[in-house]
Amino acid sequence: MRGGSSYVVSPPAFSNDGKYLLVCTANIVSIFSTSTALQVASLEGHTGPVTSVIVVPGSKILCYCWTASLDGSIRYWDFSVPELIKKLNVNMPIFSMVIPSIRGQPAESNEKPTDVFAYMSVEDKKVQENRPKAMHGQIRKCFAIPNSLLMPMNSGLNGISSHCKNRVEGEVMDSRSIDSVCLVSIMKDEACLIAPRHEQKLLSLLGTPQPESITVSPSGKFFGIRNNRKLHVWSVPTTDSGRVLAKKITLHHTKTLNVLAFHPTERIIAAGDVSGRILVWRGFGCQTFSTGDELANKEEERPGVRGNDDADSCSTWHWHSAEVKVLSFSSDGAYLYSGGKEGVLVVWQLDTGKKKFLPRIGSPLLYFTDSPDPTLSSISCADNQIHILKMPSMDVLKSISGIKLPYSFPGRYEALRSGFAFDYASGLVALRTESYGIQFYSLFDDHGIYEVQVCERNHQPGDEITVVVNLVALSQDGSMMSTAEVRLPEEGIGGLVCLKFWASGSENKKFTLSTVIYEPHRDAGISAVAFHPIRHMAVSSSYGGDFKIWVCNDIQQKDQMSQNSGWACLAVGAYKKKPMTAAAFSSDGSVLAVAAETVITLWDPDKNVLVAVIGETSTCKAPVWWDFARVASAFQEQKLPSSHLPIVTLSFAGKSEYLLSVSRGSKPQLSVWNMSKLSLSWSYRLHIEAVACAVDLLSFAVLALLPESSICMESNESMSQGRDGVILLFNVMDPVPVSTWSVRKV
Repeated sequence: MRGGSSYVVSPPAFSNDGKYLLVCTANIVSIFSTSTALQVASLEGHTGPVTSVIVVPGSKILCYCWTASLDGSIRYWDFSVPELIKKLNVNMPIFSMVIPSIRGQPAESNEKPTDVFAYMSVEDKKVQENRPKAMHGQIRKCFAIPNSLLMPMNSGLNGISSHCKNRVEGEVMDSRSIDSVCLVSIMKDEACLIAPRHEQKLLSLLGTPQPESITVSPSGKFFGIRNNRKLHVWSVPTTDSGRVLAKKITLHHTKTLNVLAFHPTERIIAAGDVSGRILVWRGFGCQTFSTGDELANKEEERPGVRGNDDADSCSTWHWHSAEVKVLSFSSDGAYLYSGGKEGVLVVWQLDTGKKKFLPRIGSPLLYFTDSPDPTLSSISCADNQIHILKMPSMDVLKSISGIKLPYSFPGRYEALRSGFAFDYASGLVALRTESYGIQFYSLFDDHGIYEVQVCERNHQPGDEITVVVNLVALSQDGSMMSTAEVRLPEEGIGGLVCLKFWASGSENKKFTLSTVIYEPHRDAGISAVAFHPIRHMAVSSSYGGDFKIWVCNDIQQKDQMSQNSGWACLAVGAYKKKPMTAAAFSSDGSVLAVAAETVITLWDPDKNVLVAVIGETSTCKAPVWWDFARVASAFQEQKLPSSHLPIVTLSFAGKSEYLLSVSRGSKPQLSVWNMSKLSLSWSYRLHIEAVACAVDLLSFAVLALLPESSICMESNESMSQGRDGVILLFNVMDPVPVSTWSVRKV
């Protein structure tokens, strides 16, 4: 099972009937229903990230699309099945692709379809780094693919190539061939078609320092890219062929440009820059792209146009306070949509410059996508969400929500973070978000369910982090949640630690705030929060040298059917004034384990009595795993100084008598302790990033980061190369892993 991909690395595309949205997610294209925002299908086959998806215009029943990928291939799909129809190898990573010829074709047309030409932004890896002004990015034109070969295949064609029948994969068109290329369709249980030979090259139109995104006009007559302070715009030949080069003009600006958009019917192009300005050129290319009577008078005034740029006028609009990342014209050309870091969608009236807003989106905007259905559009946001909008009111109908990435912690608070909590009852994972919230995400359905706002944040471009939500914990039945937040001091003064308890509603199962406790451990930070497995009890530990046990008192309202719950401190504990760095309850709640920096203290939570202390000796002997490639035989005795091993995680292994501890520092360690013997059972010297224990079994899993030095070790080269970690599954009584999975750092 895979999930958690980014939905916003590339612009999505609507199906012709507007009922589906095709989204580039890593190596696949995920197909979502616009009415439910749920994934209904996927296009799988690319071996690298998909960078472009283009739906072929046509009647509402046609469901064909092109995709391009960093794996260097272009593919043609029937996404109603879904099934791969054609494949073309370009042999260069494709960062962006447009196909202008299919844009200009009416949805219902009896005219003979034109051949397909693709214009791609690729990376030329053969360019030497040491060359001055090396142009790694290339805008290239891909040779023709006869449109007749892109129609669905039928049984009447079986006689052409019966030898290809039932093949899942076969020959593909290869761009390296100059005078002879052949295209073989890849379809299971279908005949394969071989295209006739062509005599044209993969033409290069322009070189850029880095690959750039290509934008095509809705009419298919123009396409362009931004290149620092310039816009390069090409006119697509009326009769396109491999031998015809597109004409090009360049428009200049004083600031770096981020994005551009073409008007659907007129020669108007808009571009947004890093300062928040929007430039609108009218009548672009009238000299270069026009002929005969259409040529304009060069002597006429051209207000706002720089130098010899080929445009009639250039006007500037300015509302955004930060860089403009989104520009798109409405389908009728009357309005221009813009957006950026403010998280506000601005709608400009093109003739008057008047504007209206869709505010409080809550995250920087990345893409605005129009739908063939004029009542729908979508907006992609930096928090990994795609909102389906009802037009023209711009109301949010549905949201496709991926995992929201957490913010980067300020350096001094990096050690305070706790990554996630798992709700075993509902199968949801709770994750901290950049907007000071907790996102509940379904790993099985691979989409966000809902979000709890821990504290308010009005998103503004460039605003600094003022609150760190560093901890989240859930009760075993998922009915209670606790969060810890730190309000950062301003100019070295102030700073506030806050512990919050939340209760889940009986009907909607969403959390509401129950109790707020300011400075629960005076001015010390909270290191861990854990819930009792059976009772309404919790423990919080602090770096200030104490821990507190909290109990929940349900308060029944006399005049209402609702119930309020209040949390109060039951007991306080400490051990030799040492920082208390981690805490956990046993499966039956009879034992509370609290880490006092480098040792583990065991308490009776009901009586608040210290029962035992383990790990106090300066040395301990345990098998340590040194070599990943020799799991069965690489155990040896080592002395592990406890002074170098601050404990950051404690967890009981299911209903067993074993306790896991994770230490960080110069010599990180995973340790398994036997509670009946109060001794160390076994340990590994590993940097553990996360631990997960089964509730009712004796199994647990850890995510261990591979040491950087091991990548260079010849003995481990095949295993460690390109891998950043490994998931190890253990039976708690056996130090040899049951299973292992390699993972890459995302």
